[in-house]
Parts: sequence; structure tokens; C-alpha cells
Amino acid sequence: MALAIFDLDDTLIDGDSASLFLQFLVDEGVAEHSMLAQEAALMRAYHQGVLRMEDYMLFTLQALRGRSVDKVAAWVAVFIERCIAPCVFSQASATLAKHRAAGDRIVIVSATGEHIVGPIAHYLAIDDYLAINLVVKNQQYTGEVQDVLTYQQGKVLRLQEWLHGQDETLQGSYGYSDSGNDIPLLSAVSLAYVVNPDQRLKQYASRQGWRCLSWKN
Repeated sequence: MALAIFDLDDTLIDGDSASLFLQFLVDEGVAEHSMLAQEAALMRAYHQGVLRMEDYMLFTLQALRGRSVDKVAAWVAVFIERCIAPCVFSQASATLAKHRAAGDRIVIVSATGEHIVGPIAHYLAIDDYLAINLVVKNQQYTGEVQDVLTYQQGKVLRLQEWLHGQDETLQGSYGYSDSGNDIPLLSAVSLAYVVNPDQRLKQYASRQGWRCLSWKN
């Protein structure tokens, strides 16, 4: 038995869940349409590896500021059924099934907010996940984040914190991601797999001899 660690966006699903959720909120009339262009610019910085994740989160969480946890959870449930379910890579489902059959413990480590990652993990029947933690006061989102953000090296730091409280190690572990931002995470596992990698990760993976997977929806 080993840990199988998966990035979420563009790895398990064909798309970025945070971007898709913002589009969902715009379609529902919850967020302003004008947010989409700025979010797209922030995502370009993400793909270049120069995004300050704090900036992205504070911008996109504007739409949830003052919203109740229960209300957002209801939106996310509809969002998953409508937007996420059709985006799950069939190869991702098969790989998850392979790890379950081997008795491996599956963990999602994502640079997306916990309000999205947790329900998607539940939908995928994955018990363990690490995501960006949001501040809640009086059962309402404040629009702020807390703790170490699960982004770039922060994914490794949060994973190490999590491991301290678990009967698990990274010995024999597997890692899956599409993004150059996850080079620190993939470097920490025993067996790294790159899924539809961006150019930065593809070049790095080639030098490291990591296996490249092509998943299509």
C-alpha cells in the first residue's frame, strides 16, 4: 500500500475547477461578468508560474464574501453535477480504480479552494484532500484565505504537515500532475507521472525520466 497523490485541475478533470466555478457563478448571476477577463489574466500568470496565489484567491473569492457556507455548498453541488461530472477524464477514473484495487491511499492536493475541492473529492469517492483553506466567520465566507496555500512549494509543506498526523510516508508514493507549478510536489514522490503536461513540466519531466501520460476526454 502506498500514497497516490493527484493534482485536481487539468489532471483528474479536463479543465480548471476554479475557473469553471467562476463561470458558473457568472451564469447564475452571482458574480459580475467583468470578473472573467481579469480571472483569465490571472490564470495566464498561473500557467507561466508567476502568479501570486493570494491575489487569485482574494480576487475570485469576492463573489463569496458574506455568503453562507450552506448556500455556497448548494451552488457547488449543482456545479459538480453540471460542470465537473462531464469533465472527469476516463483515464483518471481508471487510474483511481487501479490504485484502489492495489490498496493505495488516494489524496488530492490542489491549489483550489476547499469549498470546491472537498465536494469534488467526495464526488470522486476520495476521502483525503488538501486544498486552500478559507476563512469562515459566523458560518459565512469572509473572502480571505488562511494557512499555507497548497500552491507550488506550499503543496509539499502542507503534505508534510498532513503526513505528521497520518500513518503514512512518501516511500513508494505516486504523484500525478499537469503543471510546472507542481514540480516540487512531483519531485517529492517516488514515482512521478505527468498528465498532459504544460511545456515547462514536459521539459523538466523529460530530463528526469518521468513518465508522460496523455489523457483525453
